[in-house]
Amino acid sequence: MEKRIGAVVVLVKGRRNIPKLNTIISNHADIIIARQGLPLIERDMSVISFIVEGSTDRIGSLTGRIGRLDGLQAKSVLTKYSDPKKGGYFDP
Repeated sequence: MEKRIGAVVVLVKGRRNIPKLNTIISNHADIIIARQGLPLIERDMSVISFIVEGSTDRIGSLTGRIGRLDGLQAKSVLTKYSDPKKGGYFDP
């Protein structure tokens, strides 16, 4: 299946579902290249961003599971990327 490279941004309101979020992230560690978190303490929220590489199904699994948790929202942006080493293309 074709892989995509993209970004996922997660808005976390409160801390109630952080353990569940961490479990989901651990279960999708194979597609996460990088992770950055920014606490917004005065708003009782955080923003977490991920750089991901994987199939659209696998990335959708990550964002869908996160989005089903109360107090969390997830959005993704994916590129049209295919690994040039495997005969694919990169078409910006």
